[in-house]
Amino acid sequence: MRAIILAGGKGTRLRPYTTLIPKPLVPLGGKFSILEIIIMQLSSSGFTHITLAVNHLSHLIMAYFGDGARWGVKLDYSIEESELSTIGPLTLIRDLPENFLVMNGDILSDLPYHEFLQEHVKAGSEVSVAAYRRDVKIDFGVLKHVEGKLVSFEEKPTFHFDVSMGIYCLSRQMVERLEKGRTYGFDNLMLDGLATDSPATIRPFSGYWLDIGRPDDYQYADENFDTLAGKLGINLP
Repeated sequence: MRAIILAGGKGTRLRPYTTLIPKPLVPLGGKFSILEIIIMQLSSSGFTHITLAVNHLSHLIMAYFGDGARWGVKLDYSIEESELSTIGPLTLIRDLPENFLVMNGDILSDLPYHEFLQEHVKAGSEVSVAAYRRDVKIDFGVLKHVEGKLVSFEEKPTFHFDVSMGIYCLSRQMVERLEKGRTYGFDNLMLDGLATDSPATIRPFSGYWLDIGRPDDYQYADENFDTLAGKLGINLP
């Protein structure tokens, strides 16, 4: 049961909160850091080995989490010397198991991580992606026209999209085909899979999910953490 947490970003969208500390260490409700919550969830889900892929202010993250003994897991680190996007950092990790979980370090969710990995293995997929339905409301009247003539009109419509939750399961074989140390993102992974007729397996999820990379979402999570903790399976002190 191995998980890789991507925690190397600069957190530019979350400034000024991330001016002096890395985004994964930003606290919620004055109790736990974002990354600490994820590690506690993974530990309680049966994951025993977690690797943090770090870059920006990595020394602070490493000093805070140490070897992971406090959370009952083996914790180690993969340090990027340059930014490699979301999938590229995996090529630097030499001891990847046959299948493993990968997730961003700024996600709050009650996704059953253990079951997600089990389903990935059972299906024999190289890439599995957790997906969440998001509704996007357009605050304008939408015009559709052909050759300058209106053919339909919809007032302030809402569109529905299945978006990546920033949580994946991958196979080692897929990573081994990539060039080591090369910048390679999730978008590249999806598009290359389509181009080679080996698309990712999509696993829809309808539980709780919040990407707190934006100030508004972080502020909501911070102010409502006592309520969110229950949904996330976190016991408050």
